[in-house]
Amino acid sequence: MKVAIVGGGIVGLTTALQLQNELRNAQITVFATDFDNTVSHVAAGLFRIGSSYSGPTEKITKEWIQNSYEYYDNIRKTKEAPLAGITTISGYMFANSSPETVKSHWIEDLVPIYRRATEEEFNLVGGGWKYGSFFTTLLTECKLHLPWARKQLQDNGTKLIVRKLNSLKELTFNWNLIFNCTGLGARSLCNDRHLVSMRGQVLKVKAPWMKTFFYGEVDTYIIPGFNGVVTLGGSRNFDSENMKVCPYESAAIRERCENVVPALKKAELLREEVGLRPHRTQNVRVEAEWITNEDSKAILVHNYGHGGYGVCTAPGTTKYAIHLAKEMHKSSVAKL
Repeated sequence: MKVAIVGGGIVGLTTALQLQNELRNAQITVFATDFDNTVSHVAAGLFRIGSSYSGPTEKITKEWIQNSYEYYDNIRKTKEAPLAGITTISGYMFANSSPETVKSHWIEDLVPIYRRATEEEFNLVGGGWKYGSFFTTLLTECKLHLPWARKQLQDNGTKLIVRKLNSLKELTFNWNLIFNCTGLGARSLCNDRHLVSMRGQVLKVKAPWMKTFFYGEVDTYIIPGFNGVVTLGGSRNFDSENMKVCPYESAAIRERCENVVPALKKAELLREEVGLRPHRTQNVRVEAEWITNEDSKAILVHNYGHGGYGVCTAPGTTKYAIHLAKEMHKSSVAKL
């Protein structure tokens, strides 16, 4: 079988990695307009799922999240973990708005520790918070993980090709199976008007003493990564596609984060980054269909619209997408 994957971010590369394991004899090609400049590279990569995240059903969404956690945790247990940028991390969520803000019904029963913060732990930070939770989870550092994934793919024969597609139908002549992992690109490729950009801006600072993550409400976060680099965030600008760094937004982010952890005032600013999350106003789209072009046709599986949870849930939606592809293939063979 010849398989084409469109999209070079976390969803596309994870799809290719899982296909290598499941379809041993398949010829896999990944197409992307850019492999080095995707929204995945901006993400902090903390495994935390917001309550707004949604698949087609509650049951399927829960499976996606569980399968994703297990996928990353299995890599974490191997010697490849440092190269793949995966590790465990613990930290706190604090809030004044509501006790629900510091809960996460998607992962409370999945991660090894999720509990209420103690009275002493409220004194670890500034802000005078009313509610708090402590939990241990996983971190996937995409600056490491994506290059690692590309190397794994190329070492096993997958081709990575820089190419801009005007239509997915261009691929039907040479590929039997196509995975659409294009994120925001699906707006034009699929004419999907439910897909909008969710602009995010973060700061990357040098603070090697930070080993614990902190959230103040959901919009302020401090997430330590590898090599002493800490992500300070953030912002969620609905339907904005401005890729320029806003200095006022950076100043506000830094002020909020320093109010939570005053020691960050001495952290050196490394860079400011902007990314456009592919947010879908309906649920994340993981669906299979036939795509035809003249006398050729192929199975097309969509896997996009993860919003700010692409890194967290890419392995789970990918597993489901591959399952849909296999079912459609079996159905077509049975009809023959």
